[in-house]
Amino acid sequence: MHFRILIAEDEDITRKHLIHALKKEGYEVIGTCNGREALEQLEKEYFDILITDVKMPEMSGLELLEKTRERYQNIEVLIITGFGSIDAAVEAMKKGAYEYITKPFNLDELILKVKNIYERKMLKRENVAFKAFFEMNKGVSIIARSEIMKQIMSTVEAMRDSDANVLLTGENGVGKTLLAKLIHFTSRRQEMPFLSTNCATLADDLLAKELFGSEGGTDGIARTKQGLIEIADNGTLFLDEITEMSPGLQVKLLKVIEDGEFYRVNGARPVPVNVRFIASTHQNVKSLKSGAFNEDLHYRLKVMDIFIPPLREHKEDIEPLAEYFLRKHLPGSHKTISGYTEESMDILKAYSYPGNIRELENIIERAVILEKETLITPESLPRSIRMFQIETFQPEGIKTIDEVTKEYAEKVLELVNGDKLKAARLLGVSELSIYRLLKED
Repeated sequence: MHFRILIAEDEDITRKHLIHALKKEGYEVIGTCNGREALEQLEKEYFDILITDVKMPEMSGLELLEKTRERYQNIEVLIITGFGSIDAAVEAMKKGAYEYITKPFNLDELILKVKNIYERKMLKRENVAFKAFFEMNKGVSIIARSEIMKQIMSTVEAMRDSDANVLLTGENGVGKTLLAKLIHFTSRRQEMPFLSTNCATLADDLLAKELFGSEGGTDGIARTKQGLIEIADNGTLFLDEITEMSPGLQVKLLKVIEDGEFYRVNGARPVPVNVRFIASTHQNVKSLKSGAFNEDLHYRLKVMDIFIPPLREHKEDIEPLAEYFLRKHLPGSHKTISGYTEESMDILKAYSYPGNIRELENIIERAVILEKETLITPESLPRSIRMFQIETFQPEGIKTIDEVTKEYAEKVLELVNGDKLKAARLLGVSELSIYRLLKED
């Protein structure tokens, strides 16, 4: 990941531990011994986060914070303060620090705070990038060649002036997140925030704080943390895998939609909001157990109900999508690939794509990396999809889609040595979904 962190810490051991731990997480990290050195480094290079101790020689962390805030608006500052120096932490927060942590601190806690900053900054960048993309690609619907996808694009077009909540359904990888962004960035809310979270990835209490924010603090400091609902005010909040949300949180979300206000975790006062909700699920809502998906919430969200079919049901779109993904991944490859051989395109069109559009993109990205010619050849495509042509045309060997999906999940699991969490990430599903995919008949 291209995310740069500057550390200002005069204790050698602490500084080295921080550098090692954050580099291990994939960040680019530079360490300095005091505030003066850190300021000099900021003048030379761009950084996303500054982590600084409060007490340092030559220039204190608070002085560094003030100067950084004056000169570099886009950098977030995380303050390290000694136990018993809470006043300094409070002062730092007033001066614009994003977060603080007290010594002796747990490295996992600090890494989590950095991860939270990283995700928020990436979200902002993604919003800006998608706006730019959409402005340059007003004709994004040209990727939709099939009648069913043209109808979906027509529905999105018709919703331009609507604030109606939307429920997107369809298998994993069909493009629900992309469609949610298209709905937002073609709406009258397009200049306001588009935020998203996956309801299947967080425990109930963490998801509550993620959505609703919280009040109070463990250090005796009255602190308020905004949640995604509050940050998305006047914009759109996309709730991926909404059916994985607990019944209790579903009721709270329903109250937000009905009343236009909510309470932060541990909060005593209602916070008014105006948020458009787009939710998604890969589940068949009708087949869920009673009570798993709050009926009132379901009806509140499905004012506009859009089903996105699996890629195998609109194969006319494989070719334009493959061309689009080739153009998308070609610039960083330093190669001059102009298209696909006829045989390669035939192979791509014949495959069933249990991972849908997400899997197609991964296949094309891989092919761009491997290809040595000016056209994508069959040799650059995965052997599994080349074999698929042969397998699917043997009458006695035809498999159901469920069988193919399960077999594909098993192959991915084998590839990562049985690590279900890693397999889930590669497949773009929750860990719970992996267990469902692999369950015995």
